[in-house]
Amino acid sequence: MQVALVSEHASPLAALGAVDAGGQNVHVAELASGLTRLGHVVVVYTRRDDANLPETVRTDDGYDVVHLAAGPSRSVPKDDLWPLMPTFADALRRHLRARTPDVVHAHFWMSGWAATRATRGLSIPTFVTFHALGSVKRRHQGSADTSPPERVEVELAVARRATGVVATCRDEVAELAAIGVDLDGVDVVPCGVDVRHFTPDAAPLDDPPQREPYRIVSVGRLVPRKGYATIVEALVALPGVELVVAGGHAGAGSVEAEQLRLEALAAELGVADRVHFVGQVGHFLMPALLCSADLVVCSPWYEPFGLVPLEAMACGVPVVASAVGGMLDSVADGETGRLVPPQDPAALGVAVAELLADPALRRAYGRAGVRRARSRYSWDAVATATAEVYDRVLAAHGTSDHDAARLPALGTA
Repeated sequence: MQVALVSEHASPLAALGAVDAGGQNVHVAELASGLTRLGHVVVVYTRRDDANLPETVRTDDGYDVVHLAAGPSRSVPKDDLWPLMPTFADALRRHLRARTPDVVHAHFWMSGWAATRATRGLSIPTFVTFHALGSVKRRHQGSADTSPPERVEVELAVARRATGVVATCRDEVAELAAIGVDLDGVDVVPCGVDVRHFTPDAAPLDDPPQREPYRIVSVGRLVPRKGYATIVEALVALPGVELVVAGGHAGAGSVEAEQLRLEALAAELGVADRVHFVGQVGHFLMPALLCSADLVVCSPWYEPFGLVPLEAMACGVPVVASAVGGMLDSVADGETGRLVPPQDPAALGVAVAELLADPALRRAYGRAGVRRARSRYSWDAVATATAEVYDRVLAAHGTSDHDAARLPALGTA
């Protein structure tokens, strides 16, 4: 099968940790690699964000990345890309007409809009994975949400026009239903984890001894919604526990502002000496960092899926996570970790304290986490399940094109 993956802002070649580079980049890269290992021919289409990039890059994993010209050949904030999507869609259409893949699978709402526009009249089945929904972002961020105002309407139109929607968790299915998506066309395939890289046998960090008896680690972009403030507040009731936060980048802007905010909060609460920001930790070293922890804590306000809990589980480290989004599926409460209400420092502190006080329980959770990650969430399993969705939906619905009139034009509200 020839598969075209479309990911307008999240290139599989991008360095992780920047404001707009995270779990979606990993998902697209690993899905492309997994599908390639299964024998499929995969091309990833993304926007050119650097004038020095070649049009096509053949990756070491055997799939191609094609850079489409749409707007300036430089980095553009994700939420500013919407006006560029007609140009992106037109460039994508030219490539799809030339290569005629069997399946197009778009990632994120703008890619979904571009892909369904680009495949109009071409009879190419088109799937979409949203990764995050505008309705959820708007609910949690309110006036701080910088998404284009028509995002939610476009997501609904894309979901209705696509051949199928591939959601990443059950919580996303409920959110799709809430905005009016017919669930008959929705399948669930989770995100995954590289179980060959993330293992309990990771080499030890070249790291000084813990300053405190216990270490908790939290990983992700330094933005308020990731909920690091909740962990800092919980530390007040957790003497002898240090927090290591990995994330951020060297550029100026909100990332540095968020670290300053958290450092000020830690100082105000008297726990600054137990909060350590280590910046970006590369993919190669991440297993060692996770394995250095007694617990990995993931405390976002909301999370469309969340890869870090899977990475921690694959490393045999128990997880304490917010009971939101994909973590409701991935973290087995009372088996591989604990789920707690978001933005609740007291509940988080109790869960952490109980696990730190019981080494045998932590070991049992760690072993269960490894089994769960390997059996359910390897990228090979995810790629296989995704290919099965393609095959099943194509067999049931054929390859007829949907009604293009239902796709709203750029700029409609």
